[in-house]
Amino acid sequence: MRIMQYRPMIEPWDDMDSLMESSMPKGFVPAIDVYQTKDAVVVETALAGVDPENVKISIENDVLTMEGSMEKKSEVDEKEYYRKEVRTGHFHRAIAMPVSVQGDKAKADFEDGILKISVPKAEQIKPKTIKVNIKKKGSE
Repeated sequence: MRIMQYRPMIEPWDDMDSLMESSMPKGFVPAIDVYQTKDAVVVETALAGVDPENVKISIENDVLTMEGSMEKKSEVDEKEYYRKEVRTGHFHRAIAMPVSVQGDKAKADFEDGILKISVPKAEQIKPKTIKVNIKKKGSE
């Protein structure tokens, strides 16, 4: 009698996963570091291989948004890879700032593959003290 290997009914799902992956847009999510200084919130991300001219940065309602893309420029066939960890494609990140910021005064620098965005903190609004006028009945 011939011995056959047990194969559970999960195999069709493997095909479904590969189909879903091939139909989804390829992209990556760059890792970020966010920290505060006395005067600003700083966001740093490694974007090696990304043309900084193609990175769009916006700040609205204290949310910083970065998007761009990195294209593969080598001519290696996908099937020839032994391991492929470097991501290419489109990226999009939205980061809520930990404090209110002045988005219109933000600046971004790109050096050695690191994008550094510095956003000045908004001036804290001082609470306004309001004196309560007390009126007595009959003496208006």
